Amino acid sequence: MPRSSRLLAPWVGQPGAGPAIYHCVSRVVNREKVLKEVEKEEFVRLVRLYERFCGVHILTYWVMSNHFHLLVEVPPRPAGGLSDRELCQRLALIKGEAEVAEVRELLQRYRKGGNEAGAVELRERFLYRMWDLSQFMKSLKQCFTTWFNRRHNWRGTLWEERFKNVLVEDGYAARVMAAYIDLNPIRAGMVDTPERYRWCGYAAAVARRPEARAGIERLMEQYEQLRGGKKIERSWAWVAKQYRVILFTDGEERYREEPVTGSVEVARRGIRRQDVERVLKNGGKLSPGQMLRCRVRALSDGAVIGTRKFLEEFFNAKREFFGPRRKSGARPIYGCEIELCSARALRKDALG
Repeated sequence: MPRSSRLLAPWVGQPGAGPAIYHCVSRVVNREKVLKEVEKEEFVRLVRLYERFCGVHILTYWVMSNHFHLLVEVPPRPAGGLSDRELCQRLALIKGEAEVAEVRELLQRYRKGGNEAGAVELRERFLYRMWDLSQFMKSLKQCFTTWFNRRHNWRGTLWEERFKNVLVEDGYAARVMAAYIDLNPIRAGMVDTPERYRWCGYAAAVARRPEARAGIERLMEQYEQLRGGKKIERSWAWVAKQYRVILFTDGEERYREEPVTGSVEVARRGIRRQDVERVLKNGGKLSPGQMLRCRVRALSDGAVIGTRKFLEEFFNAKREFFGPRRKSGARPIYGCEIELCSARALRKDALG
């Protein structure tokens, strides 16, 4: 297992530890823009398929022509696991009827014959792929690559190396990351409102996709509880309104005034890089909304994103992965006026 995976995986996501949230990014080899409308539709279909098979939750996503972002919640493996019936139901999502029937018959034969060890071994051939971020991403990317290569008569891998992932604290940090992802089409200058880009979580929720709405509902429930609210059932209308306010506040257009003429212009794609760098140089800070419109490296390269308390708990639990001279886990997100910290100090070239 790569060092980064060993750093993140053992601390969360295990029985009794509660769910873990990750921001995952993967890019096409050489950044080739090969994902057209049909490819994006198939990719989203497979995301939802393996979401159900692996037992993870997609909170939101964005699929571009040469890369994708996923905000994934990975629950711990249930103490009781899955029944044989539930396991076969999951297998039916990705396997043919004959193979599922064979597994079902083998399990029944092992149970009747008292061969519990055989049943456990057979079940583990499939269960190890569930409730695991690496296995979810591996299955998703491999399946899509097979489909893509068959459709386009290509060979070889489609994706660059291993995917990048950042551990995200639930509540406020997850809300910030979700808005960052759903505002990507605006920041890229592709649309003027997030619901107009078809292949993102928010647009899918607006289009009445129940699984997309479920992801945003989970985000808002966590955010509301963090602010001291009680866990109560909310209608989609309420959730949609609250999340839309967040998106439009964070993604608000910025206006600038010409110092000579006094005319006001709209900065359609948000703050320009040179303007942001000038603010940083002068000691100014970025608001959360401004940060989301800029390509802040911490949101994809920070390894862990959350409050200072969350980062210190992570640091203490995973002390052996850090150098002996390091005394604390939390590192401020340089130049950003925001309540979150990162596990990595990205002071140089903070804006990607």
